[in-house]
Amino acid sequence: MITIDGSFGEGGGQILRTSLALSLVTGQAFRILNIRAGRSKPGLLRQHLTAVEAAAKVGDAAVDGATLGSKELVFKPGKVTPGDYRFAVGTAGSATLVLQTVLPALIIGKEASRLTLEGGTHNPHAPPFDFLERAFLPLLCKTGPQINVKIERHGFFPAGGGRFTVEIKPIEKLTPLRIDARGENKGRSARAFIANLSSGVANRELKVVSEKLGWPRECLHVEEVESNGPGNAIILELALEHVTEVFTGFGERGVLAETVAENVVQEVREYLASGVPVGEHLSDQLLIPMALAGSGSFVTAKLSRHTRTNMVVISKFMPIAFRTEQTEKGSIVSLG
Repeated sequence: MITIDGSFGEGGGQILRTSLALSLVTGQAFRILNIRAGRSKPGLLRQHLTAVEAAAKVGDAAVDGATLGSKELVFKPGKVTPGDYRFAVGTAGSATLVLQTVLPALIIGKEASRLTLEGGTHNPHAPPFDFLERAFLPLLCKTGPQINVKIERHGFFPAGGGRFTVEIKPIEKLTPLRIDARGENKGRSARAFIANLSSGVANRELKVVSEKLGWPRECLHVEEVESNGPGNAIILELALEHVTEVFTGFGERGVLAETVAENVVQEVREYLASGVPVGEHLSDQLLIPMALAGSGSFVTAKLSRHTRTNMVVISKFMPIAFRTEQTEKGSIVSLG
């Protein structure tokens, strides 16, 4: 049985999710200790427990330690069964991170699956639905599987209650991705989402984008969305020939709309100045598909601690070793 130290590296929930995902893929059991030891509230929170429960259901697994607050877990997978599943976090915890846990096992194989996920869709410290839809999943589809997603209701912190569906047509072997350049600019957009709030919040955010980045009016959009509670997010999208990058800021009580927008604008500026095709968050998402394909490469900026931790966890389950090389173009991550 594989033993994973959850306090290793960045010490967060990604260690658990990657372990669950690759346990399903490889059929290997694991024990994880010190779950989320690097966080202010260690142990399993609701969204992590839902991820464990989802993995257990998809993989017919035997699990010990699956309780709120647990800092240790044993997971013994059975056979992965594609099908129609519904997973609900029950709080504003991220439903997109639950998807991240079961998706790798469901994109390889012969039979289709359909998932309905409920919980937070736009959460700080988690990939928002729009990042999955526009940045990550299009690249994943280039490796072979067909994945369609649709959001039915947005879920913001603290009310949650979001819902989206995922339809998956798998493929038995993934085609490697190689992303070494951005390619031509294809478009850009700034969308300010508001739910049960004044449209003035969104307009103030978009004014900052227009002034700081010089984007024209036709790129700026206010979108009023359905949600169980109030919420706001501003999402800036850069569509390039070989990759699409998505940058997100979330409205918070006591934080000016202008400040929220300025923080996102700064992220966009740093990405544009770097010259690399793959941003920090996308680079982390591409590691498991690369491992499943057995080959691939991409160029990113300086590797985050989160990404380096994920590389080590993946190598615990699969006989691979990622290579990294720092060049004038950025950090090259490769396999095979």
